Amino acid sequence: MQRNLTFRHRICKIARDYFDEQGFTEVETPVLVRSTPEGARDYLVPSRTGAGKFYALPQSPQLFKQLLMVGGTDRYFQIAKCFRDEDLRADRQPEFTQIDMELSFVDVDDVIAVQEGFLKRLFKELLDVDVKLPLPRLTFKEAMERYGSDKPDTRFGFELKKLNDVECVKNTEFQVFANALASGGDVRGICIDGGSPEYSRKKIDKLIESAKHYGAKGLVWIRVEADGSFKSSVDKFFGQEDLTSIADVFGAKANDLILIAADTSKIVFDTLGFLRRHIAGQMGLLDDRQFNLLWVVDFPMFEEDPETGELSAMHHPFTHPKEEYIPMLDTDPLSVLADAYDIVLNGVEMGGGSIRIHDRDLQQKMFDVLGITKEESMIKFGFLLEAFKYGAPPHGGLAYGLDRMVMLLAGETSIREVMAFPKNQNAQCLVSDAPNTVDPAQLAELSIAVVE
Repeated sequence: MQRNLTFRHRICKIARDYFDEQGFTEVETPVLVRSTPEGARDYLVPSRTGAGKFYALPQSPQLFKQLLMVGGTDRYFQIAKCFRDEDLRADRQPEFTQIDMELSFVDVDDVIAVQEGFLKRLFKELLDVDVKLPLPRLTFKEAMERYGSDKPDTRFGFELKKLNDVECVKNTEFQVFANALASGGDVRGICIDGGSPEYSRKKIDKLIESAKHYGAKGLVWIRVEADGSFKSSVDKFFGQEDLTSIADVFGAKANDLILIAADTSKIVFDTLGFLRRHIAGQMGLLDDRQFNLLWVVDFPMFEEDPETGELSAMHHPFTHPKEEYIPMLDTDPLSVLADAYDIVLNGVEMGGGSIRIHDRDLQQKMFDVLGITKEESMIKFGFLLEAFKYGAPPHGGLAYGLDRMVMLLAGETSIREVMAFPKNQNAQCLVSDAPNTVDPAQLAELSIAVVE
């Protein structure tokens, strides 16, 4: 633990030194802010001087750092505490730390260039690892189609292959495939090199059960036997010639195992994205000494709730659409791509950012698409819209999850191992026994009554 805390300190020191040399000014933004519950739940803080009113603890410094750009702070930097009242897991805590920054008069390439310089220095000084620049870039579309994830792990193969256009799949009487294609879905698969001897029928059944957590109703499996023949769970519908044409898509060879999912595109991507990494872990292919950094760019601007049809911003509503897509905000918002970018290390998002909207009319248009009325937008974000009236420079930024970064580089599997006094899975501090009850007199002073 002492080693990890010192390691964390060194990352912060390198960050401060590097960004200082790059002309950044460290500015502390407020911790008591207004609640704008668009993302995760806010932690609320009652106001003693404004009975019945509340502050919120910031989920990020987003709006304030944009105001700093309007105000002339050309390059802002902060190691910022952030708070989100959400369910916990290994890489999530109710309070966490970001290495946060914003730059004026930049485009995507400018922001990425600054970050790559930082990452190269960080890996060299901390781990004596030489990061080769420029880092690879994958579009969101390519990442999903090849890896089934917008956080692709490229330390191993098992890339997804699309089978929709394979003749025997396209014209099959096998209803699972036929129904998926008829409803506009996908049939895709992964090929596990040498996986056939590794995975017995019992083991494959366990994989199928795991896949169901991602919405899949099942999996089709095809074994390439040692003599090059095929055995599959769909022998009734596909002959040896058909299976050969499917195996050819993957370049499958003797002793390989092919796993295929058929459903909506989202379920297929989620299922195969999980399986390829899960299986790689089981086969010992996740080498912690290998650091595969890459950028994922060109994210969709919006995502649609499958039940309500409502749109939400994939990153946040202050992200700038790519210029050529702005006219489509009115006609086809789901096709709009964003000037957003994530930095990914070994299948984990280490940070993300975007170019921001700096035009008041475009920002209002974004709120319109998201169903936020002019009245609502003025109540929640009026101070930002007002600032834009005075002229805002084009600007963009990025935030790293510091806790996650330390966890990854220190070779730990939980951020609790790299934080002093972490909370448990119930968001409790076991040292101070927080949260806890308070004196009734304190509640009365805050005009609060607790209802059991």
